[in-house]
Amino acid sequence: KTFRPKRKFEPGTQRFELHKKAQASLNAGLDLKVAVQLPPGEEQNDWVAVHVVDFFNRINLIYGTISDYCTEQSCPVMSGGPKYEYRWQDEQKYRKPTALSAPQYMNLLMDWIEVQINNEDIFPTNVGTPFPKNFLPVVKKILSRRFRVFVHVYIHHFDRITQMGSEAHVNTCYKHFYYFVKEFNLIDTKELEPL
Repeated sequence: KTFRPKRKFEPGTQRFELHKKAQASLNAGLDLKVAVQLPPGEEQNDWVAVHVVDFFNRINLIYGTISDYCTEQSCPVMSGGPKYEYRWQDEQKYRKPTALSAPQYMNLLMDWIEVQINNEDIFPTNVGTPFPKNFLPVVKKILSRRFRVFVHVYIHHFDRITQMGSEAHVNTCYKHFYYFVKEFNLIDTKELEPL
């Protein structure tokens, strides 16, 4: 349930071209600090939207690789070690921050993000359709919640990542995410403390 199919960009669209540009810079072995910078002549919201979707796909894949080991029994609380507990809150069922197991939290998170990135009113896909005023606040919430997946995976499941030989991929994905959110000031520094 937690693992989702990749979200793709329509070929021929501006976002598809931006996605290709972002992938090309990553695949060229560029410095990640440089790779996250806004390309000349591009709109920041388009660049951010492309990355939010890309991070959804990548982090979803990372969590999918350890999800069999992240169970109600092994992870009864969504946390990042003993100092950080993450509680779920939404506009429907969990109106107050609620302690959940990591798998429950992850399922709700994936569902919630999928709804956000598929919502044309927040992430418009048609060229020329403006982004709404609440775009960046929604993006910041998505990314700060996505960061919690990294925290949980690194602190509670990194041994499994290492056993699979995936630590280089996970570390690169995390660095890309970290440099991106720092470049555009998308996550509070306080939120980043666990890692």
